[in-house]
Amino acid sequence: MAQTTPPRLPRLPRATTKGHQARHLLAVPDDVVVDEVEVLALSRFGGTRWDVVPTDLPGADLPAGRIAGPGEPGVLRLTRHSHVHGPYAPAGDGFDLGLPSGTAMVFDVVTPRERWPDPPPPDGGDRDGLARSFPGGLPNREEERVVRWLIAAARRLGGSARFDVAGLWDPAEAERRGAGAGVVLSPDPGAAVDLTVWSDVWLDPQAAHRVLQGVHPRVVLATQGADYQGPPEGIAEKPLYPGETMDPALRRELHARADDYDIAALQAPVVLDGYGLTIDLGHDGYVTVEVNGDEVLPLLVKELPWAAGGAICYRVVWDPPDQHEAQREFPQPALVVARKRAADLVGRAAAAIHAAVGGEIADEAEFLLAPEDLR
Repeated sequence: MAQTTPPRLPRLPRATTKGHQARHLLAVPDDVVVDEVEVLALSRFGGTRWDVVPTDLPGADLPAGRIAGPGEPGVLRLTRHSHVHGPYAPAGDGFDLGLPSGTAMVFDVVTPRERWPDPPPPDGGDRDGLARSFPGGLPNREEERVVRWLIAAARRLGGSARFDVAGLWDPAEAERRGAGAGVVLSPDPGAAVDLTVWSDVWLDPQAAHRVLQGVHPRVVLATQGADYQGPPEGIAEKPLYPGETMDPALRRELHARADDYDIAALQAPVVLDGYGLTIDLGHDGYVTVEVNGDEVLPLLVKELPWAAGGAICYRVVWDPPDQHEAQREFPQPALVVARKRAADLVGRAAAAIHAAVGGEIADEAEFLLAPEDLR
């Protein structure tokens, strides 16, 4: 059977923005296809749809859009004001994009330019490198949401993002506000460790403990608390604050009523709506599994029939030995090694939970994962 030649991608144009807009690039390697970018957009922006469908996506839903003409890029709407144009070839129309050599496709992202007026604080836990990408002021509102999605998408797809590029090649934009930083970020996929399993199945603490014992023998239930000892002795005789003039008898009566309320609550049946399990990794920190019900779900999960009224959330989280170091863009090698070991355990724990309860698995960015991706 004859194979069709993929359409030749157009080169990135010099100008796509207006005066109130910002321009960023998403660069992806050759193992990424266009609809993967669409799915990641659907995971974050509820209004995502194609206004212009790329020619290699003829089966895309077209409620209001159209198929791109020859040499025309697609236009993926994220919100009313933010759009993804592409794919483009990894080359500019008469200029160098300055992207990594493994880039196969480029997407041009246009969004409102919304920045804080002050420069970002130095060394402020900037794991994603935003401070050096926006030295004059970090994005906020919609631009921040788009920029953070671009970082997450680049991390998931093994690609890169280049930020604030509107003035690099567009003379009109450069005249308005300068060339822009144009920093290239290639987010480390290993920096995103935490996973979440969403399901309609509730595991009681003992069942969850048994499931996770097959992953790590030192898992413990974090449900042990201290016995309630009651209010401090003599509290009913003390004023609430200096100069308080409440009648002493009334104060004692109020405290007695509070004691009765506390005793009734302690004697009532315990309704468990959440619990946790922990695994002590020594020098590598802790892995914690937090279990509770939640009504705030990722976009692609809440559309599922079983999640219409909420879902059970199993968050598998790494607590690093040094929180400050873990939030640095380039952490020390010892932290990277600890993170790699913890990430392996987090993946195995999430896979074991998913095997027990089904549902969906999401990464830190709320992008869905297949169970085989954790092996």
